[in-house]
This record gives sequence, structure tokens and C-alpha cells, in this order.
Amino acid sequence: MPVRRALLSCSDRTGLIAFARGLTDSGVELVASGGTGKALAEAGLPVTPVETVTGSPEMMDGRVKTLHPKIHGGLLALRDNSEHMRQAEAHGIGLIDLVAVNLYPFRETVAKPGVTLEEAVENIDIGGPSMIRSAAKNWKSVAVIVDPGDYAAVLQQVQTNDGELTDDMRLRLATKAFGHTAAYDAAIHNYFEARGAGGFPEALVLDFERVQTLRYGENPHQQAAFYRERNAIPGSIGRAKQLSGRELSFINLMDAEAALNLVREFADPAASIIKHTNPCGCATAPQLVHAFEAARDADPISRFGGIIALNRPLDLETAEAITVKNSFYEVLIAPGFDEDAVDLILNRKGWGEKIRLLQVEGLNEAPPPSHPVAMATWDYKPISGGLLVQEADRITAEDDGWTVVTKRAPTEEEAAALRFVWRVCLHVKSNAVALARAGLNPEEPEGEPRPGYRLVGMGAGQPNRVLSTRIAIEQANELARGAVLASDAFFPKPDGPETAAEAGITAIIQPGGSVEDEKAIEVCNRYDVAMVFTGRRHFRH
Repeated sequence: MPVRRALLSCSDRTGLIAFARGLTDSGVELVASGGTGKALAEAGLPVTPVETVTGSPEMMDGRVKTLHPKIHGGLLALRDNSEHMRQAEAHGIGLIDLVAVNLYPFRETVAKPGVTLEEAVENIDIGGPSMIRSAAKNWKSVAVIVDPGDYAAVLQQVQTNDGELTDDMRLRLATKAFGHTAAYDAAIHNYFEARGAGGFPEALVLDFERVQTLRYGENPHQQAAFYRERNAIPGSIGRAKQLSGRELSFINLMDAEAALNLVREFADPAASIIKHTNPCGCATAPQLVHAFEAARDADPISRFGGIIALNRPLDLETAEAITVKNSFYEVLIAPGFDEDAVDLILNRKGWGEKIRLLQVEGLNEAPPPSHPVAMATWDYKPISGGLLVQEADRITAEDDGWTVVTKRAPTEEEAAALRFVWRVCLHVKSNAVALARAGLNPEEPEGEPRPGYRLVGMGAGQPNRVLSTRIAIEQANELARGAVLASDAFFPKPDGPETAAEAGITAIIQPGGSVEDEKAIEVCNRYDVAMVFTGRRHFRH
């Protein structure tokens, strides 16, 4: 069916005037609602107001304007159905062959600080989704456009094919339209859910948009894509801006998320280096460069090709530490980048076209109170035929509920190191054991250690906890002596604490709760190791 009459109702008028002019030049009659009609008329285009078509004025503050049989009859009438055509003629219903609609900016409205429920409700579009769905249902006869990015392709077919659009084009537009209204309703649903009493909704409605098709998934034979939550919280990978380098891969994005989540744990300047979603380096310090150097030197082998995250803007001194000889990183994440630091990174031989710089503004900011954060604070695990949903794991308060269970309490220095390593351990795959110590490596071997805390060893994803402990100790080597240890869950047997004590670990933090806790405490007392129970585990499968 050729396009001879078009209805335009757009809150986002990007590219609209040029599109409408192209339709007019092709002999298409334009019908438009209120503000859209005014914009077209001011551009000198002939346009028929919707109220002229319906015979009814806009009413109730614009809530009712296109909800009328002369609009929806013109959209839904089946052109090859003689009875539909007879009824349309009998009731003076003119056919509409194309609809271009943008919906009220609901997401943008509820994302504003201090928005009221009343303001949100007034930005729920009713007539727009109704027109979109009517047009999309009758896609064989009516073209529906919800994305200004499609104007050019539609106009090209109208101009070169006597007003006709291909079935492929019509069906593609209808498919996008149904997805558009579904996502719009999802945003409204999630906003109201976030305002409720909390808990898990009866219907889980996800609102994501495809950002890009990835080269492949975890392996080259797997197809993959990256979808972004439409109302992604500040400081998230979904809001990240890529400043350089080739496209991110599936694994890059997974590791970037892990790196970002780890440095987000710390108020002090912090750096993390991630490989296969586990930290091979992490440190905090008063100066960002010293934090990075300590994270970098924790595991010189694993760091190569890793993902770096910083919770402070990248400065030149830190960039110099990143670009040392025999180093390479796939991704570098920071809330900002100094210009000279970027120049150094991108001009490093072999790095410029490869390394991806990701700017994540607001990395440590909380979302505004009106933001529907429920989805952002959930953790999803797909299983065959379903989806597991849980609250995201968080450490909410330092020393909250901690209990010293040994004769010796941790020293002040040990307690501070335990607080650091407990947060790191949260981000290691279970069974997880992490070792850390206070004091960073000095520039000179005989120098005084710099203030700060660093990861020196970790054991991840092992089927038993004593094996994770041995791996962490082996990785730390001589730095295990004098270090502190965190275990994400209780030690079921005293062999883990005994292995740690024999290696020179001086303090342990773990949830407790094993039937053999008393034996573990006895071992720690015998070796003069301080041990703290948190009462809360942090499994990460």
C-alpha cells in the first residue's frame, strides 16, 4: 500500500521537519497533533490538525486528543476487507498509511531529582502507545515509526517506489514499535515498583536496550550482544563512555564490571586489576599512583592483559606507572582522565589501537532518590527455564556484628587490614580466601612502607577451602608471613586456619558458624593468631 496520508505526533522532533518536508514533496498529506502541528506549520508545511480530523478539540489538558474512531479506524481498517472499507466510508474515516510517534519522556522525567508522583503520572503517554499499537497491528497497510533514526530509510523508499514500502521494512518497523511500547510500559511498571514497599515484584519486567552486537561471547563459537538498562544508575558500566580502542568483548565487559565493583568498595584512592572476574591486584593508598603500583606488583604474571579500575581520575603519574615495560591491559576504567595521561597511554607503542579507556562518571555517587534502583540492586542468575533473582551482596557497615573469638584481639593495624581484605574477599569467586597486609611497597627496598593496604594473595573457586588457603599462601610467598586472611565462608575444619597460621598469618576474618569452630579457635589460640567472626558470609558463585 502506498503512503498517501501520515499522522505525526512527536515530543522528540529530531529530524522531523526534514522528514515531513520529504513526505510533503512526495505528495503525502500530513496530519499532526498539537505541538507537532504547530512546529510543522511554523516550518511552512501544510498540515491538518488532529482536531479537524476528529471533529473534537483536545481536552482534559491534552489527555484526550487522538483517542478517537477517526484516528484508530484509519489505522486499524483492513484495506482488503470490504466491510471495513464500507464502514470507514460510512463514518467518514480517512485511512492513515504512516504514523510517526514519540512518547512522553517518562524515563527522563522520573530520573530528575525531586520529581513528584504527580509529575511522573502526567508523563505517562496514553494516546501515543495506542496509536503505535494500532499501526503496528496493521503493519501490512500502515508503517509505524518510533525512532527518528528510521526517517531516512523510510523516506528513501517513499521517494523511489511511488510511496510504497517493502513488507520487510513494514515488519521491521512494527517489530521495533512493539518493543518500544513494551519497554515504555516496563519503565512505568518499574518506577511504581520502586515506590512500593520493596521486595520482589509478582511480575519481573526488564527494560534493556541493545547497545551493540559483540564479536562473540565467552568463546568464538558463541554469539553475544550487550544490552544496557535504559535507566542505568550513575557510575555503572551501562553509563560508561568509551574513549579509545577497539570494541569491547563479552569477557572485557564482564571483567570491567568486576573491576568497577571492587574499587567502588573503598572511599580512599583505590586500584584493582581483574582477570577472569577475580582480583589479581587491589590496593588503597592516600595517593592513587601508590595504590596502583601496589595492585600492579601483587601478581606480575596474572596482571598482563587484565582490566584496571580506578576510583579516582587517571593522572599522569599513575599513567606512567601503568605503562611500565612488559605491561599491557585490555581496559582501563576511571571516573575521569587527565589529558596528558591519555596522551601517554595512547602513544605507548602497541597500545593506542588496543587499550580501551572507559570513563565512568559518578563512580562513587548514589542514584537520586527518585531513581528506580530496584533493578540495579538486584543480581540475576539465568537457569534453564527461569531466572534467579537476589539482592546484590553488599558490606554495609564496618565492624558491624564482628566478634573477636580468640584470646588475642587484632591490633589496630591488623583490624584495618582485615576491613580491607574482607571487602576484597567479597569479590573473589567462592570458595574464596584472600590475604592482605598493611603498608605498600616502597620505591627503594630499604625505604619505609607507604601507608595503605594491598592484596598479596588469593585462592578462588576451589572445591574446598583449605585448597584456596594454600593457593593464596603460595601466591603471597614470603609476604604471607605477617599478612591477614579473609575467608568468604566458615572453615568447616580447623585445617584451613592451621595452614594459615603455619604460614605466618597473624589475623583471620571469617563468618564462623561451623560445628568445628571451637577447634579452629583452639588452633588460632595455640599460634597466637587473632580471629574475628563476622556472622555473615559472602559466597560468590
